[in-house]
Amino acid sequence: MLVAVTGAGGRLGTALRQAVSQSPAVASVLAWDIPEHDLDDPDSAERLVGQFRPDVVIHAAAWTDVDGCARDPVLALRRNGAATGEMAQACVKHGSALVAISTNEVFDGLRTDGLPYRPGDRPGPGNPYGAAKLAGEQAARAAFGATDEDFAEAGLAAPEAKDPSIPPLAIVRTAWLFGPPSSDFPHKIIAAAQSAAAEGRTLALVSDEIGTPTYAADLARAIAGLLDLAASRGFGAIGGIHQVVNGGRASRADWGREVLRLAGIGVPTRDVPMSAWPRPSVPPPWGVMAATPLPTGPLRDWRAAVAEYLTRNSGQQEPPR
Repeated sequence: MLVAVTGAGGRLGTALRQAVSQSPAVASVLAWDIPEHDLDDPDSAERLVGQFRPDVVIHAAAWTDVDGCARDPVLALRRNGAATGEMAQACVKHGSALVAISTNEVFDGLRTDGLPYRPGDRPGPGNPYGAAKLAGEQAARAAFGATDEDFAEAGLAAPEAKDPSIPPLAIVRTAWLFGPPSSDFPHKIIAAAQSAAAEGRTLALVSDEIGTPTYAADLARAIAGLLDLAASRGFGAIGGIHQVVNGGRASRADWGREVLRLAGIGVPTRDVPMSAWPRPSVPPPWGVMAATPLPTGPLRDWRAAVAEYLTRNSGQQEPPR
C-alpha cells in the first residue's frame, strides 16, 4: 500500500516514517510536512490527497503547543480541528483510509474513581488543546459517516462506516509522548536537574498529574501493526478508536525521578502540586487511558521504553554532572 504521513518531521511523524517503511505491507511512504502540507491552509489536504491518492493517510500533524493553544483557542481549532476535518473529507472523496492521531486530553481528567478512561467514555476536554483535538475527532467522524455511538465500543472489531463505499476511519489516542527529534520531557528534566545541581537547589517535580509516558517509536510500531492487519483483513478491521499507550502509569514526579535514576543524576527532589507551576493550559490531573487491544500485543511498560530511549539517545544529552 501507499501510505502518507502528515507532520512527517515531528516527533511522531519521524518515528512513523521509520516504522511504516519497514512494514511488508507498505510499498512506499509519502512524507508530508510544511510547506506542502500546512494546517493553516484549508486547501492543503485536498491538494495532496487528490494528487497522490494514498491508500491510507496517517494524520500526525498537529499544533501540540498546549499553552499556545490556550493563548489562541481559535487558531487551535483551525489547526487541530478544522484541518483534521479537511483531511478526512479529502480521504473520503479520494478513497483513502485515515488514521487520525488524537490525545488523552479529550478527557478532563477529573474522575476520582481510579479507573482509566475507555474509548466509550464521554469526552469532556478541560483545556483548548483537548477541545480542538476532540473537534478534529468529531469532524473526521462526520466526514466518514460515523457517529459517536458507532465508536462507543470500538476496537479491532469496530463497526465500519455505514456506507460500504466509504473507507474506514481509525482514531488513535495517545498520551505523554516522548522521543526524538525535539526537546521532550526527559530531556527537559535532565537539563533542569543539571541546572539545579549546579546551583545547589532541590528539583521540584509535579506529583498530582498522573498519566502514561508513551514512547513515539513504540506508538509508531503499533500503528504499523494496524496497517499490517489492514493488509491481511481489509481496512475495515482497524476502524474505530484505539487508545495506544505504554504499560503502567506514573505521576510527572515518578517519571522525572526514573529519568534521573537512569541518567545517573543524583540531585535531590521534592514533590509539588500542579498549582505550583501556573500555566495557560491546565492538563488533565488524571490522564490515564485504558489501552485497547493491538494486533502486535500490548506495549511494554513505560519504564523499559524510557530506559531504551535514554540509552539510544545518550549522545544527544549533556553528560550528567
